[in-house]
Amino acid sequence: MGVQAKSAAAAKKSAPHPNTWVFNEGEFARYNDVRLGLMTHALHYGTGVFEGIRAYWNSKHEQLYLLEAAAHYDRMRRSANVMRMSLPYSTEELVNFTVELLRRNQFKSDVYVRPLLYTSSEEIGVRLHNLEHSFFIYAIPFGNYVEIESGIRCMVSTWRRVPDQSLPARAKVTGSYAQSALAKSEAVEAGFDEAIVLTVDGHVSEGSAENLFMLKDGVFVTPPVTDDILEGVTRVLLTRLIKEELNLPVVERSIDRTELYTCDELLLCGTGAQVSPVVEVDRRPVGSGKVGEFAQELQNIYFGAVRGESPKYKDWTIPVY
Repeated sequence: MGVQAKSAAAAKKSAPHPNTWVFNEGEFARYNDVRLGLMTHALHYGTGVFEGIRAYWNSKHEQLYLLEAAAHYDRMRRSANVMRMSLPYSTEELVNFTVELLRRNQFKSDVYVRPLLYTSSEEIGVRLHNLEHSFFIYAIPFGNYVEIESGIRCMVSTWRRVPDQSLPARAKVTGSYAQSALAKSEAVEAGFDEAIVLTVDGHVSEGSAENLFMLKDGVFVTPPVTDDILEGVTRVLLTRLIKEELNLPVVERSIDRTELYTCDELLLCGTGAQVSPVVEVDRRPVGSGKVGEFAQELQNIYFGAVRGESPKYKDWTIPVY
């Protein structure tokens, strides 16, 4: 199956069942019973903020573990503030709604949770003020976003990261992901798995929807927030694992494009991508051209933690059942 065909199949597989429970406007409802108007402002102008949250199934424990939900909702609140919106519930309430939603759906597989705060006014006009907002959460069974076992092949995109002077890089705004879509499709249709996007001034920013870590001379390097990255929740978790488990330093500094070709290891990370080792950039092998030793170790530790196997990191997750 080709890359594009696999992407289409994965999208179809992840579509929610009509009777899936969702949380919409303060109530639990069935997915097919929720309706949005054709003139919904967010649909036309990208005026919404969202999060992606994972829950991991552990068949041995017969338990579903919700990962870092509070951190995601805290970030969503910051995104909302940038867009002159406000979440209608406290972080604690939002976490509780999410747990209840997962319980109602009785998921026994890995799950992706999508909360969205959007401008629901049905009127024409580009603006942020004097508009109404609505909020929902839905969840779907969800596997790997990209290949994580054998590593992924990346290209440096011709599309540049939208700078913070033009669009808020630190906010997960729905409209800003048009740039991510351009970069992702360009990469996939060129035969790669993922894109790496540069800033306007030519420094490495992030993947189409992932943060980036580079290993060079025994030091992990990741772009600073001032290089127009999203301040990733998974990025924070991996920084801790690198320092505590690998006993290696993590440095935040700008990365030049050619460093991607000469580094020892490279990985992308995010809620969707999880821990994704990069084995090739622009048809040049990264290191040996195979998944690196430290990336593999990070994967093992990370997946043990998110599936509730590590007592040391039990504060990362909430048991749903």
